[in-house]
Amino acid sequence: MINIAVLGCGVVGSGVCRLIEQNRYDISKRLGDEIFVKKVVELDVARAIEAGVPEDRVTQSIDDVLNDDDIKIVVETMGGTDVAFRFMKACMERKKHIVTSNKDLVELRWDELTSAAAQNDIDFYFEAAVGGGIPVIGPIKSSLAANRVLEIVGILNGTTNYILTKMSKDGLGYGEALKLAQKNGFAEFNPASDVSGADAARKLAILVRLSFNTNITLDQIHAVGITEIDAHDIETASKMGYTIKLVAMASEHDGEICAFVRPVLVPNSHPIASVSDEYNAVFIRGDAVDDVMMYGKGAGSMPTASSVVGDVINVGRNILKGKRSRTIDLCYENKPVKDVAQISNSFYVRLDVHDKPHVLEGIAMAFAHNDISIASLVQDPGPDKTASLVIITHPATEHQLKAAMDQLMKTDYVSRVNTMIVI
Repeated sequence: MINIAVLGCGVVGSGVCRLIEQNRYDISKRLGDEIFVKKVVELDVARAIEAGVPEDRVTQSIDDVLNDDDIKIVVETMGGTDVAFRFMKACMERKKHIVTSNKDLVELRWDELTSAAAQNDIDFYFEAAVGGGIPVIGPIKSSLAANRVLEIVGILNGTTNYILTKMSKDGLGYGEALKLAQKNGFAEFNPASDVSGADAARKLAILVRLSFNTNITLDQIHAVGITEIDAHDIETASKMGYTIKLVAMASEHDGEICAFVRPVLVPNSHPIASVSDEYNAVFIRGDAVDDVMMYGKGAGSMPTASSVVGDVINVGRNILKGKRSRTIDLCYENKPVKDVAQISNSFYVRLDVHDKPHVLEGIAMAFAHNDISIASLVQDPGPDKTASLVIITHPATEHQLKAAMDQLMKTDYVSRVNTMIVI
């Protein structure tokens, strides 16, 4: 029997306990031994009992885990960074293997956690930290390990994808879609980390380290959220054959890494355009395998528990064989991170203007002055002699585009720059 402890019995922790009990027979046959949840550390004892954990296995003290030599694996699902890090580090020092779903902690304390795992000769698994129930990290570290990864494109946040889906398919405004996401449990009461792009950026940082073998910090990832996207943009994009998605993307060009999270107009022909609601997807291009896409539920109690318990089984197999997975320095290169604003892209730009003579001429001149070529322009009349202009550019840098917008905002005929979205 392999004894484990679960730190935290919230959404994910309760799912872990439930899944181990629910599939106990199959898990034991596939592992070759039984997994037993010996302790659950949870301050709210009633919550753990309500999740089905027997009262005698619930404790409020991490010491009951640290001092129990029979507990071989510790599953951290409590979230947060400070307390979770202290608990995880202490468990590592007691030679207990670690499985975690904590993306914030993995991204923030990457070097310390991977070093502690190596120093203490224990396994450190974190499949559930990216993509919830989607197996992404395991394939990158094993099945795709022979490839040089050229590009990663992903929808890594279920909250924002759900909101954009409801705006696109049901015609809801951003505020309405957010409230519905909160009502259905797909968005937190404070959704700032999700809608700002920060959550997806943390996950992308982990994927960059694993795929491009170089360290990257969160502030090196250009992150823009979805709060400025409105129904007009959704409708216009649809008419043009695009779907707006919050896309996390990383690629390597001439030894430099480009990484961003931002709204993107995705062609409807691309597989990621069809990823809807709370689902996530990761699209990886390798030099040998070409294109691979992994798709599934990116969050939720049981999908995330699936990845966590899968890691527990892998660690359990190592324990039974008397070995561990070798913890190596995956960031063995030092690649510079390129400023996203220097990368050329086509852009979708929406401006509010005063509808009067020579406006289009002035806009064309501002774009030309900054070496930006206009591919197309659509004008929709607005109230009181105003108009909304949607401009599609040929490839240009964001530096060029922002310079043109600054120039136009100084005129008396452009009242607002509503949206700038990469195509």
